Amino acid sequence: MSEGPYEIIDPRFARLVNGTAKVERLYTGCRWAEGPAWFAAGRYVVWSDIPNNRMMRWDETDGSVSVFREPAGNTNGNTVDRRGRLVSCEHGGRRISRTEYDGRVITIADRWKGKRFNSPNDVVVRSDGTIWFTDPTYGIDSDYEGDKAESEIGASYVYRVDPVTGTVDAVVTDMVKPNGLAFSPDETKLYVVDTGRSHGPENPANMRVYDVSAEGKVSGGTVFADCTAGFFDGFRFDTEGRIWTSAADGIHCYDTDGTLIGKVLIPEVVSNCVFGGAKLNRLFITGTTSLYSVYLLVNGHRTY
Repeated sequence: MSEGPYEIIDPRFARLVNGTAKVERLYTGCRWAEGPAWFAAGRYVVWSDIPNNRMMRWDETDGSVSVFREPAGNTNGNTVDRRGRLVSCEHGGRRISRTEYDGRVITIADRWKGKRFNSPNDVVVRSDGTIWFTDPTYGIDSDYEGDKAESEIGASYVYRVDPVTGTVDAVVTDMVKPNGLAFSPDETKLYVVDTGRSHGPENPANMRVYDVSAEGKVSGGTVFADCTAGFFDGFRFDTEGRIWTSAADGIHCYDTDGTLIGKVLIPEVVSNCVFGGAKLNRLFITGTTSLYSVYLLVNGHRTY
C-alpha cells in the first residue's frame, strides 16, 4: 500500500513514518551523489559528488549549499569519527583519508601488503577507534568515478585499520564487490552489502551479516536480505536495530528479522543515507543528482 512517498509493506512500518512529513529535495545538480555525513556541532551535511570530483555541504541553519572541497580525490563514502573528524574513501587517491581540525587532509591507509587499494567505497568507525571500509573496483573500472587502472590486489575485500599502529587487515574476503557497511547498534554484528551483480548476473545483490567479537574478529557471513529493486548501497541503523538502506526506488526499511516492511520512495536511484538533525530523526538521502531529506518517527543510532 502506497501512501504519498511511503510504501507500507508490513503494518510495522506504518508507525515509523508520518504521512504529513514529505520528502524534501534540498539540492540538485550532482552527477552521482554519495556518502552523506552529518556534523552535529555545525548542523550540516557533507556529501560526495564523485564524477564532479567535489564534496558538497548543506547547512541546516539556513538551507544554503556550498562546495566543501574541490578537487576532492573523487571521494565516495564519508563518516565522522568519535572525535568529530571527517573520514573519507577516495577513489582518486585510492586511500582512506581524514580531515584534521586545521583542514589538513592526511592518509590513514592506502595499501595492503604493499599493494594499492582498488578504490575505497564506504567506511565506518567502531567505538574502539578502528576504521572499517570496503574496497571494490568501481573507481578504477573506468575514468568516470576515478582513474581507470588494473587492480593490484586482484580482489575486493573489507579491511580494518588499527588507529594506533596503522596495521591494515583484510577481515572479509568472500565477497565479489563489497559496498556499504555498518555495525549493529551493539557492534556485535557487521552488515555488508555485496553489489557483485554489477559485474555479472550470476553475482549477488544482497546484504550479509557477520559476527564480530569484542577484539574485532569477524566470522560467519549469512545472507540477511536480497535486494528487490536494483542494488543495496549505503545504509544506517535506527535505535531499535532496523536497517534503512538505499535501493533503486528509494530507501528500504528492514526489521531486525530481515523482513522488508516498507519504503521511502525517491524519484532517483538512491546511493546512501545518514540520520541527522538535532534529534537524529531526519534521514538525509543521496539520490543520483540530489540531496533529499525526510523526517521520520524513529531516531537514528548515534555512531559518533
